[in-house]
Amino acid sequence: MKAVGYLETGSIDRADALIDFEADKPTPKEHDLLVKVQAVSVNPVDTKIRQKRAPVGPIPDILGWDAVGIVEAVGETVETFSPGDTVWYAGAINRSGTNAEFHLVDERIVGSAPKSISAKAAAAMPLTTLTAFEMLFDRLRVQDAVSGGTNTLLVIGGAGGVGSITIQLARALTELTVIATASRPETQDWVRELGAHHVINHAEPFGSQLEALGIDSVDFIYSTNHSQLYASQAGEVMTPQGRFGLIDDPETFDIAPFKPKSISLHWEFMYTRSLFGTGDMNRQSEILNQVAGLIDDGKIRSTATDTLGRINATNLKKAHTILESGKAKGKLVLEGFR
Repeated sequence: MKAVGYLETGSIDRADALIDFEADKPTPKEHDLLVKVQAVSVNPVDTKIRQKRAPVGPIPDILGWDAVGIVEAVGETVETFSPGDTVWYAGAINRSGTNAEFHLVDERIVGSAPKSISAKAAAAMPLTTLTAFEMLFDRLRVQDAVSGGTNTLLVIGGAGGVGSITIQLARALTELTVIATASRPETQDWVRELGAHHVINHAEPFGSQLEALGIDSVDFIYSTNHSQLYASQAGEVMTPQGRFGLIDDPETFDIAPFKPKSISLHWEFMYTRSLFGTGDMNRQSEILNQVAGLIDDGKIRSTATDTLGRINATNLKKAHTILESGKAKGKLVLEGFR
């Protein structure tokens, strides 16, 4: 089968940072689905692993986790899907990735793909959707109000892939007032299109901007990037006993500003359930099926913003370069193989 991978960690500027190669078509066992990949999207985790995790052995490691495709074959214990089903998923970080013609994935983290949008539009969604949904409802528990609060959610980095779906899920499934941060006119317009009630600039102090909006405090903060820069401000603007969530990897993070208000800190790592085979691993399948329904009902839109062409090393290098620039808006998708 055709695949794209890497043999050495390093800069995306290298000619061999990603390479096209031929790999053996895998065979499904137990809970595995063998999926013929139609479309994929690229996430920051792809670039981080390419930079830091060296392949073991002479065969290139295949990156990529978001995918939409057709089930071609199933393992002996599969119960939920059959050959011919169209599925979407975000995969597992400790297994080979989706930048290949055929891919193995555990049925318990797979959902039925939405029927109303194209494969490439759907491919933009699974990883960020799970990251957003799990943080909102499993970690921050936004459905449980903060006593004496303002029923508000602040999304730091609202125009990125995770922020873009977080805004929509919060609007579709809660009564929260959603405030998103964005620093450029085009990204500010984007988060408003997605449903943010208010937009503030993360390059300027939060307190005065929230005050100008008539918002006394914020109950929940979802920080998607550069979280270490916002801890002090969060301590100032959050409601006592509020909840702060983050998904990035700051080298240091000062939680001292959270203590006076008993603000709780919550991590979200989308791969936790698949990596450790948790007892509620199939929660991801349930989430993806629920969100597919929201898409088909017209309540959620795809966050795909750019299609970079077919799935090959050249186009994937373009995607990695854009993501590493820190200026991506929404999601980058690729469809079909070279």
